[in-house]
Amino acid sequence: MKYTSEITVKIPLEEFIKKLDNHDNMKHWQRGLTSYEHLSGSPGKVGAKMQLNYKFGKRNMSLIETIVDIKLPHKMFLNYDAPGMHNIQQNTFEETKEGYTKWTSKSEFIATNFKMRMLTLLMPNTFKKQSMKYLIDFKNFAENNITVLDA
Repeated sequence: MKYTSEITVKIPLEEFIKKLDNHDNMKHWQRGLTSYEHLSGSPGKVGAKMQLNYKFGKRNMSLIETIVDIKLPHKMFLNYDAPGMHNIQQNTFEETKEGYTKWTSKSEFIATNFKMRMLTLLMPNTFKKQSMKYLIDFKNFAENNITVLDA
């Protein structure tokens, strides 16, 4: 399943990247994030791996993030792996003529087991809505310092 999400954040590209690329900020815009841990590679470089741990209600989930390509301030390509799912994220960032930042996120979800194949087939909008929610939550944090920790 492939789709694209896009949002304009009303801050300059340089400020946008400083907020996005700071791991300590993730808890403010990634709902459910409980912890993260660097696993291997040079942080912020191609090949670096990090484990992200989430809690959604009573359900815990861990993802392994791998940096595939990174050329900040304009692109950050990442893979996320979890049981049953491989997610390819191609994030690009560009400055608008107003001096804001346009974030385009191309997502591809590849189910690796039957259960996840069924979810992607039967509930594709759930994935799309969740992706957009992260972009909106980042926008609220970056523009207005609104954190999801208060939600």
